[in-house]
Parts: sequence; structure tokens; C-alpha cells
Amino acid sequence: KELDLVLFPGYVFVRLAPADRLRVLQLPGVARFVCFNGQPAALPQHDLNALREGLSHNLQAEQHPYLTVGRRVKVIYGPLSGAQGILQRWKNNCRLVISIDAIMRSVALEIDEADVVPLF
Repeated sequence: KELDLVLFPGYVFVRLAPADRLRVLQLPGVARFVCFNGQPAALPQHDLNALREGLSHNLQAEQHPYLTVGRRVKVIYGPLSGAQGILQRWKNNCRLVISIDAIMRSVALEIDEADVVPLF
């Protein structure tokens, strides 16, 4: 049995032209855009790409409490190459925690510690 994991409940990520915003807001179930200073929030494409790539390679991923403090690293090998996040040790394994600041949510993905380098 296969289950889909909803990493960010209640959020849908879209890439659209400003002229299409009103059409999206008129869709059933859409309440609003996440905004900063009156403008829709732009999410870092490298974070979304890293999550998409990790999930496409069946890396173990799970929701994680929003995290902004810790040992910041960059992935240099493997399917998450280029991703940045916080390295955490958990149950004899390592996890890369990627935080999406615009929605204050984080996702943890299993990773080999040898695949990362520290960011200074």
C-alpha cells in the first residue's frame, strides 16, 4: 500500500503571471496568497527543486517543526546536490532540514553526512 505524504497541508505552490492571480483566487478552496508587503511571497526555487528531487528519488521525508537555528550545510553529492539546510542527527542517522521561511514550515530528509559541507 502506498500513501501520499502531504508535506505542507493547506498550501499549494504555483508559478503564474501577475495577470493570472485573480483567476487563481476564484478557484474553489483557494482563500488567498501568502504575501509580504502586499506582494505574493516568492519561494526559493532551489528549495522547491531540492524537495522535488529528493522525493523523486524516494528519500525518506517528513514534516518537521519550523527550524532556523543549527549547523547550516550545503549538499554537494546525491539527489539533493545544491540544497541548503540544517543538518540534524536523529536516531543514528542524519537529516537535512529544509525550512521554507515564507510559510514557516520545515521538511526533514534523510541524508548521508558525507554528502554535505558546512556553510560559514
